[in-house]
Amino acid sequence: MAPFLAPHTVLNGFKERAEAVVVQGDRLYVGTTIGNLHIYALNRSVEDGTESPAQLVETKKALSRKAIEQLCYVKDVSSLAVLSDSTVTLYPLPSFSPATPLTKSKQALSIATFTGVVHNADKLQLSPGEFDKGQDVPSVVTHLAIGCKRKMVIYSWKDGEPQEPQETTLSHSPRAMSFLGEDVICFGYAISDYALYYLKTATMVEIAAPIPSVTSGTSISNMGMGALTNLGGYMGLGARARPWIVSIHESEALIARDNIGLFLGPDAKVTRDTHVDWPAPPEELAFIRPYIFAVMPSGTVPTSRLDGSSTSTFTSQASTSFVPSPVVEIRSSISLSPVQSLPFPPPPADDASSATPMQHSVRLLTSLPAKSSLFLVTTPTDRAAATAQGSSIWQFRMKPWHEQVDELVEAGSYADALALLDLLDAASLPDKEQRRKVVRALHAVSEFKAERFDRAMDTFIELDINPAKVAALYPPNIAGRLSLSQEEWIPLFGGPAPPKPESKPPSVDEKQDGAEGQEQQRPPSPKGSIRASISGLRTGLENIVSPTRSRDDDTASVIGRPRGPPKDAFHRSVETLMRYLSDRRPKVDGALKALNITSAEAHRWPHLSGASRDELFALPNVPLAALTPEELVRFAQIVDTALFKCYLLVRPGLLGPLCRVSNWCEVSEVEEALRAREKHSELIYLYNGKKMHEKALSLLRDLSEKETDMRDRLMPSVTYLQRLGPEHLEQIFGAARWIFEQDVDIAFEIFTSEEVELPREPVLDFLEGINLGIAARYLEYLIDERKEDGAGFHERLAETYLRMVSDARRRGDEETRRSAYEKLLQFIDTTDRYNADRLYALLPSDGFFEAKAILLGRLGRHDSALETYIYRLRDYHGAEEYCKRVYKPNAETSTIFLTLLRIYLRPSPSSPLSASDLLAPALDLISRHSPRLDEVETLDLLPPLVTARDVQAFLKEALRAPILDTHIVREVAKARKDEVNRRLMSLQMRRVKVTDSRICPQCHKRIGSNSVIAVHAPRGEVTHYQCREAFSHKLKEIRR
Repeated sequence: MAPFLAPHTVLNGFKERAEAVVVQGDRLYVGTTIGNLHIYALNRSVEDGTESPAQLVETKKALSRKAIEQLCYVKDVSSLAVLSDSTVTLYPLPSFSPATPLTKSKQALSIATFTGVVHNADKLQLSPGEFDKGQDVPSVVTHLAIGCKRKMVIYSWKDGEPQEPQETTLSHSPRAMSFLGEDVICFGYAISDYALYYLKTATMVEIAAPIPSVTSGTSISNMGMGALTNLGGYMGLGARARPWIVSIHESEALIARDNIGLFLGPDAKVTRDTHVDWPAPPEELAFIRPYIFAVMPSGTVPTSRLDGSSTSTFTSQASTSFVPSPVVEIRSSISLSPVQSLPFPPPPADDASSATPMQHSVRLLTSLPAKSSLFLVTTPTDRAAATAQGSSIWQFRMKPWHEQVDELVEAGSYADALALLDLLDAASLPDKEQRRKVVRALHAVSEFKAERFDRAMDTFIELDINPAKVAALYPPNIAGRLSLSQEEWIPLFGGPAPPKPESKPPSVDEKQDGAEGQEQQRPPSPKGSIRASISGLRTGLENIVSPTRSRDDDTASVIGRPRGPPKDAFHRSVETLMRYLSDRRPKVDGALKALNITSAEAHRWPHLSGASRDELFALPNVPLAALTPEELVRFAQIVDTALFKCYLLVRPGLLGPLCRVSNWCEVSEVEEALRAREKHSELIYLYNGKKMHEKALSLLRDLSEKETDMRDRLMPSVTYLQRLGPEHLEQIFGAARWIFEQDVDIAFEIFTSEEVELPREPVLDFLEGINLGIAARYLEYLIDERKEDGAGFHERLAETYLRMVSDARRRGDEETRRSAYEKLLQFIDTTDRYNADRLYALLPSDGFFEAKAILLGRLGRHDSALETYIYRLRDYHGAEEYCKRVYKPNAETSTIFLTLLRIYLRPSPSSPLSASDLLAPALDLISRHSPRLDEVETLDLLPPLVTARDVQAFLKEALRAPILDTHIVREVAKARKDEVNRRLMSLQMRRVKVTDSRICPQCHKRIGSNSVIAVHAPRGEVTHYQCREAFSHKLKEIRR
């Protein structure tokens, strides 16, 4: 699980001493100490040792008279820069001719190159105003920097065109160089002394960064005396000591000062608070993004630092605690932690001997930072062995990026994996964004385990994580069937499944050791924790990004925490979940409303319980706008159900408001918990919102049994039924029956509510089935209060009254019959919105004479109605009152009183009464209503035996001359008019004369002919106009 594959040899038995290596394409160029240049073809398809990966293509013998010290590839001119004999020469590839010595590079010590695309403003001839608006023109720029004795020479090419060389005198001689971007070069001129050179200004700034005083526990100063046992190889390297610089990226370089590595920026300041702390000063230094290679001298690296070694060796045997051979240590440039340490040359896999290995010198010979591989040369330090065996060239190949990320994820180092992904571009890892989203989600899960709930939820919100997965992190009292154990969290969010631990019985010694050190040991990890899942998988790779010290508090808390957070942590996690759900809820609701789906329609969609857990976990982690309506509904159901359970646990006061509004909560998930906590009102609201009215009404009926007051017992059910709409009519009727059995008046309020309008015909049919009196009451309510004017309901009320009378008479209930009959008579007498003919036909032949009389009158059969009053009922007063109601002068009914008189005085043959029996009421009628009777007709109807005294009042009224009355009134009116005219004339003839001698009675001054005057009634006093008010007041006082 290291970032690099095991190194393999590309060349064995190389007899010359290799000093410089450069790779260009599929060619490996090796420069030697005798001036030869060997060119090899790299066969990248060869993975085993059956065939040599490097094939010799050509050897340029005596390319230089002296050793080739450094090789660089100059891309812009496709040439190989060779530093040899203190001179730099350019050789075109692949022909190597003609060679171009760079004449200004005398006494050269080091070289470095830079090639990149630079954006410069177009500096053609522009006016001053246009220069500021010049567009950036990209150019390919190559710099070849040559560090000479006390000077710097810069050769440059722009888009393949050579530029004028730049030569600058320095106070020091650059012995190692590296570019920091286009314009800055970091170089070292002594083993611990460095400086920056700026190309644009041709100036040098020395670096004065102090060496940190804090060093790691593995440095030489902390190793003790035993650490120097095998340092013979290291002590003999003093003559080769040189400054080391590697470029980390365009704005940062790493320099080595003794055993400390510092990071510097273009401003000559330290860019990081941390530093690299090697066990000893490195012999070689190289960089492959994002890893730092360093060759550690023999005897400086503890065996515990080697990959795959056991730490028990270091603690038990001090004499063999350090590696006796050079070690290539690989560190992450982000965390600065070692991720891979390999002794060189690597021991054979089948070599079980404990003999001390042969010493080798190791050199990293890649002159430029390679993309994915690095070459080094190993040579035996023994001359005889070096002559016999020669040197070996090894190649390090980096694992593919996706494998590195996968290994970090498998090890649970999610922060490390994220940092590594941030360094990569889409070209290096095509599925970078997808992987980054998965790793961020896994990292959020680890944050959640570490009780950093806010960070985790912020990530879940940002990544649009499926809320079912977020809910799965909580126990069943919140997540329900979605709840998962910690072992299942990582696979749920896209991570690898934890390996199953192998169970084996402990040995006797292990049991004893465990019993003795039980108090000192760390408590065992719970099943499913990170430490238990990956305890056998940890390697150096998990430290790529996170420093070792950063894992002491946060990661250790995650690993060592027992399953199940304490109560306060649990409440904090629930509060954080509520924040997440409150963020999701309005957004999901908005997405549903955009599709014309509201929570009021929740009962029409499939229930959450109908979907399996796997189906819910399979919902995508995408923005809400990318979800289908069915997926959005599932999201809404999960969010509201989880939020409901959170409120139930920590915020019970918020349950009511949530239940009162439309929501997507799954009732089956929460109803039992609500019943257990006796949250009956919230449960009823929830039932109502989900259209589960039968359950709500059943619960209300159960709760009513606990009440003693009848109104308190029934009104909750009545109020609930009043809010149901016409679509729930059958449920209303079904629940209303038991309420009517308890109290008719309270139950009747169900159908008189103004909140919801119920269809009247079905309601009336239902009430008739219960009781005719209730049906009549409902019809009265409709007609009197709701102003129903349809003939159908009026007729039905009359029919209901008629049925009530018939039923009461059949039962012998005289009181009920009388009350219903009075209502019938009042109704048919006071309203005309019914079919009188139809209702008359419904009346039985016997009885109901009052009703028949009224209905005959409604039909215009007034004589029959009056005959009914007189012959059947013998109600003379009623007949007279009937005539009063229908009488209208100058209309068809103006003779109604004469009709009544005729019935009195000329009875029909079928009448049970004779004319003599009816003479008295007839004479009473004549005396009381003589003005409404025709004189001639009345006298004609009177029988001969009636005397004038009996009709004296009638005769006087009849003989009074209406012409005399008119004459008197006319004369009185004329006299009144004459009197008014005379008074008006008298008033109009009155005059006031104003002369020069006239005096104002108020101010006693003369009134001139030109003065404005005021005349006072009734005596005509004359005053000045301005004196009028004072004089009027004076007159009022006098008259009092």
